[in-house]
Amino acid sequence: MHLVVVIPNWNGKEHLGDALDSLRSQTLKPTVLVVDNGSVDGSQDFIKKTYPEVKLIERDKNYGFTGGVNPGIEEAIKTDADYVALLNNDAVADKDWLKHLVAKAENDSKIGIVACKTIRTDKKHLDSTGECFSIWGVPFPRGRNQVDSNQYDKAEEVFGGSGGASLYRVSLLKEIGLFDQRFFAYFEDVDISFRARLAGWKIWYEPEAFVYHHVSATASKLGNFARYHSVKNFFLVYIKNMPGWLYWKYLPLFSIQSLRWLASSTLKGHLWTFIKAYLAFLAYLPSTLKDRWKIQKNRKVSIKEIDELLYHQRPPKIPALLS
Repeated sequence: MHLVVVIPNWNGKEHLGDALDSLRSQTLKPTVLVVDNGSVDGSQDFIKKTYPEVKLIERDKNYGFTGGVNPGIEEAIKTDADYVALLNNDAVADKDWLKHLVAKAENDSKIGIVACKTIRTDKKHLDSTGECFSIWGVPFPRGRNQVDSNQYDKAEEVFGGSGGASLYRVSLLKEIGLFDQRFFAYFEDVDISFRARLAGWKIWYEPEAFVYHHVSATASKLGNFARYHSVKNFFLVYIKNMPGWLYWKYLPLFSIQSLRWLASSTLKGHLWTFIKAYLAFLAYLPSTLKDRWKIQKNRKVSIKEIDELLYHQRPPKIPALLS
């Protein structure tokens, strides 16, 4: 069994060593790839000198999360890997993280993605226990900001896995494709999870696999970056993936949420960011509609099954940047 872990990095030297040390300590040993998105903080030399066993892929500029993981996944596929795990550069994995993720996947060949418990570095508050997608079109991490009191300690199916720390079966990725480069960052993990679900794959949450995460250690450096990509990708996920009559059933709620975020952006002085994000979405719309046709044509599950996986209540105010 060949296992590869891909870490995307952009000026993350401050926390990167802790992430790589945690992979060195894994009870199930992986091949480690770091895809560096044109860092200028010395990350590349740091990796070469301190972690010579790590394969480093150097890119000329910041291609976002999607551009920071896809080259690593492509390399893993070339080497006939069975699984690819993704880990944020500001996360620290428990020593048995990979062992538990792979054990869950090996238990059922239809499990395409295994999500783990992601805990903030205060070791009290949750960051994610799988990803949800609401009928309002809003993706959000299950359990975020809640105090961890064992309420998510049951292994169970979830809608999606967080790109910050999940395991992906390579045969799944070969079937549905890699992360969508148009997303750049934010909700790209929900998009690939939605595509996996439509293609008939299962996604499971394994609470015995856990990592500690410095929330927004990278995005916090980028100002309106998160708002711009979250707005753009909010439209992309829904238009691309919501199947059949569900698209029309929940379109009024989706439209109301769009107007809420427009109003919120206006009141908070981010109207131009919202407009630019919407224009970017419109530029991607023709290619997105082409992809939608392919995805929906190849759907292997009933629309009712997808509806049962959606979150049917009002989503929490996550991400807070769009509330």
